[in-house]
Amino acid sequence: MRSLAHVVSALCLLAFAGCATRARMDVSPATTPDSAGLVDIRTLVPDIDLDIRYAGRNNFTGAIVDGYGAPRCYLLEPAAKAIQRAETALRSQGYRLRIFDCYRPARAVRAFVAWANNPDESTKARFYPALDKRALLGEYISPTSGHSRGATIDLTLMRCGAPSSCAPLDMGTDFDFFDTLANTDSPRVTPEQRANRDRLRDAMRQAGLRNYPMEWWHFTLDPEPAPKTFFDVPIE
Repeated sequence: MRSLAHVVSALCLLAFAGCATRARMDVSPATTPDSAGLVDIRTLVPDIDLDIRYAGRNNFTGAIVDGYGAPRCYLLEPAAKAIQRAETALRSQGYRLRIFDCYRPARAVRAFVAWANNPDESTKARFYPALDKRALLGEYISPTSGHSRGATIDLTLMRCGAPSSCAPLDMGTDFDFFDTLANTDSPRVTPEQRANRDRLRDAMRQAGLRNYPMEWWHFTLDPEPAPKTFFDVPIE
C-alpha cells in the first residue's frame, strides 16, 4: 500500500491547482483576510484590471465557485507588492496586467473536485475539448492548491494605447484551457503567441515570481511566504 506522502505526490502533479508535494500541510484558523495576512491588491494598485473568473460564471465550472462572494484579489503582502512592481514596470512600457485569480479558498478547491466528479459536461467544448472529464481529476484538478497559500496568481497581459483602451494579448489559449497547448513553451503556438507568453513570463520573473510551465498564466512568488499553510477564508 502506498504511503500518504506517495498518494499526495501522485495527486499533486502541479497541473491545474498548483499542489504542494508535501503530505503535511497546516490549515490556518484565520477567518478574515486581515487575520490571514491577506491584502486586497487594489489597496496597492487601485485601478488594476480584475477579471476574477470564479466569482462569476465565466469559468470551467460554469458557475460561481464556493468561497468567491466578491470579485476581489487577495494575496499575502509580499506577493501583492510583487504584482505592484510588475504592474508599475509594465505600464511604463505600454502594458498592463489582467488578473483572473489570486488567493483561492480551500473550499473552492473542494468545489473543483466535486465538479470533476459531476457527469455534466456543458463546458467541455470550451475548456477541455480533447479530454475526458474524468481525466481532469488528479492530472489537472488536485485536492489542494498553491493558490490557497496566498502567493500564487493567474493573469495575462494587455497592450494599452491609453488606460481606457487596453486589449489582452493573444496567448494561444484562454485561461484554464486544459490542454498541452496551454504549456508556456508549447511548440504548437504561433511566433506571436510565444513572444507574448515570453513577455509576460519575463515581466513576472523580474518582479520575483516564477512561472508554472504547464500553464502560461500561473505564477508564484519565489520563495513563498507561507509554503506550508493553506487558508480557507471566504472572499467577500
